[in-house]
Amino acid sequence: MAKTILDFEKPIYELESKLDEMKKFSDNLDIEKDVIRLEEKVRQLKEELYRDLSRWQRVQLARHPERPYTLDYIYDMTESFVELHGDRAFKDDKAVVGGLASIGQHKVVILGQQKGRDTKSNVFRNFGMMNPEGYRKALRLFKLAEKFNRPVITLIDTPGAFPGLEAEERGQAEAIARNLFEMSKLKVPIVVVIIGEGASGGALGIGVGDRILMLENCWYSVISPESCSSILWRSWEYKEQAAEALKLTAPDLLEQGIIDRIIKEPLGGAHKNHKEAADNLKAALIEELDELIKIKPEKLVDNRIEKFGKMGVFTE
Repeated sequence: MAKTILDFEKPIYELESKLDEMKKFSDNLDIEKDVIRLEEKVRQLKEELYRDLSRWQRVQLARHPERPYTLDYIYDMTESFVELHGDRAFKDDKAVVGGLASIGQHKVVILGQQKGRDTKSNVFRNFGMMNPEGYRKALRLFKLAEKFNRPVITLIDTPGAFPGLEAEERGQAEAIARNLFEMSKLKVPIVVVIIGEGASGGALGIGVGDRILMLENCWYSVISPESCSSILWRSWEYKEQAAEALKLTAPDLLEQGIIDRIIKEPLGGAHKNHKEAADNLKAALIEELDELIKIKPEKLVDNRIEKFGKMGVFTE
């Protein structure tokens, strides 16, 4: 797959191309000092660029096709992963993957939306958009976790629930609503992580938890910037303004009390170093689970309901 370069990243890649050319001739020419100087310039440019990203630029990074997806994190973070399939009612939804695994000393149930890397795999995974049977598959895993007293980890990365007619016929809204209800009173710890896109009810259907974590370059909102732009301005041309107005990035949501913690990504985004991104997330998950397993089930449920009950409250 060809390397994807976002528009705002082009100055970095131009400098890196020059640096690569210089390194090829550094053995034959006395330009070692120039190479070191250019390397430092590249490093400084990266730090400046990625430190001051706009909200729309973070949306672009969240959608980067080389970014690690749910299965990448599962295989990098966990051991003894056993995938479970099907909702025991209709079929196995390939847009969501999950099963039993170990992370550190914790035996967990882990699941999340899965996108594809190319057209064929994206069609197979339905672009990470879950059908009702996907939410019922997730619910089956939640109930299994409760039965065997295993914490739940959910990884969110979806452009939304599948909006097709057949999904509505099979009860899309009811399936999501049922998950919200059941997750709110699940008697085991739940840690939710936004690892890419977190759009609308499609994300929230597996997004009720005791702790909500979010990777640095992700977005989480009731609507995508493009859809917001098309509603307010009747055009997708205002998606950047919409992203600013929605305040959908990790720092925004931490300030609003929607999420609890931001997980640092490698410089330039999680796609630059899958292993480092997974290690950072694994360390945070183990910390959160170490604390949550000490809380009694009844208190977990009370805290969870109180946490979500506070969201959206404001005074004038």
